[in-house]
Amino acid sequence: MPIPPDDSRWNRLIAQSVILGDMERHYNWAWVESSVSAAIAEWNTCAGSPTPNAPRFSGQEQAKKEKAYDNALRAVEGEAKYSGRGCAERKEAQRRIVAIFPRFASVALGLEDEAIHLLTDGFMPVGTQFAQWAKRFDPGLSIADTIQACRNAWTVCGIQPLLGDRMEMTPAIIGYSLLYPYSDNYLDSTNISRERKLAFSGRFRDRLCGLQLAPHDPHETAVWAMVRLIEEQFPRQHFPRVYESLLAIHQAQENSMAQLKGARTASDAELLRLSCAKGGTSVLADACLAHGSLSDAEARFAFDWGMLLQLGDDLQDVQGDLKQGSATLFTSSAAAELPLDNLVRQLLTFSERVADQIDLLPHGEASLKQLLRMSWRSLILMAVARSPRYFTPVFLAELEPASQFRFGFLRARHKRLAGRRGLYKILFESFLDSSDADLTHLPRPENWLALALRPDCPDRIKKAVGSLA
Repeated sequence: MPIPPDDSRWNRLIAQSVILGDMERHYNWAWVESSVSAAIAEWNTCAGSPTPNAPRFSGQEQAKKEKAYDNALRAVEGEAKYSGRGCAERKEAQRRIVAIFPRFASVALGLEDEAIHLLTDGFMPVGTQFAQWAKRFDPGLSIADTIQACRNAWTVCGIQPLLGDRMEMTPAIIGYSLLYPYSDNYLDSTNISRERKLAFSGRFRDRLCGLQLAPHDPHETAVWAMVRLIEEQFPRQHFPRVYESLLAIHQAQENSMAQLKGARTASDAELLRLSCAKGGTSVLADACLAHGSLSDAEARFAFDWGMLLQLGDDLQDVQGDLKQGSATLFTSSAAAELPLDNLVRQLLTFSERVADQIDLLPHGEASLKQLLRMSWRSLILMAVARSPRYFTPVFLAELEPASQFRFGFLRARHKRLAGRRGLYKILFESFLDSSDADLTHLPRPENWLALALRPDCPDRIKKAVGSLA
């Protein structure tokens, strides 16, 4: 059985989960609804707030950063051409790309050395481990799905230091993150009938509850294997909150399926509750899978962080959601031809409130907390830059100096970075092809599917857990 590399930490987690017992809150739906109400109450206090104070950049400073950005972009594009060549050339190209990044991050992004170290020696290596494991497990997984799942894995790895743990890739992080393309996207798809979704969703819920169901098809087979990854790291009898959090995000996902039908009769308050529940339970599960159990303050922070990320995603997706007919707080205003200025001011203020919560956590370096604060602000600013038609010219002029890059520059570079053959995809494929990632502490991806579905798998888990107790 794959065991986390630090056995002493594993035993401490089991002891902690047993000691907490009934003292710890149960993440049932009543808890979720209470957390949604608390988060929305905080959100409502942000209404009518002015744009929060943030670093401001003159046009000259923005031009300097844009020059550094383009210089790095050209250099990385030049190295990316080696992605299809021999192993030695590819590895050397990757080494040069990593060497380019600190200069780019320092000048263009204004990051300090500690934050750059976090990215190059923390997030990048665990991202490479995750991507290579996913590719070896399922060669048919698309680059887009792999990138999406990797984004969640990065979120969990970012949470680990905030909970007092070292940043590392684990079986549970892989399992939960890959559930996004295998289950979340399945339920979000407009090409799959509601009946099929409901049937799968019911069986998926039973599997999350611990029932040993035989998979009906290859899709379920992959989903069941991901659940097994989580079960092997976090045995149910010792870590019940992990599975409560997974059932909570499952319920929130089912509830949010109404958004795909347009939910034309839903009020803004109802749409906000749907997004809040879906986002909050998602990062709550991230945090549980990072540490196994949480304090009340950690759970509240994770839930609010999830709401923030979900609203940020809804803002980013406003154009696509309008075309698809998915209803969110932002599409509701946009469809009514109301500018999104005040909603974005409210979101920026809420982002600062969540960042204030993170500063109160006893663990985690200041550089990580500041990096997260900056990334949340950048997520919102980039969404505004990409969809200027939904904002007034006055608001755009007010907000643009808070961005390290001019909005027109960000729009012009977006396709170059994220298009069908954009730089992100080329670079990701390059790192996927690398053989440098150390996966020895993880289950072997090539045979995990068959191993996880063996009839004796539950017995193997019980024996392994008994040896650890």
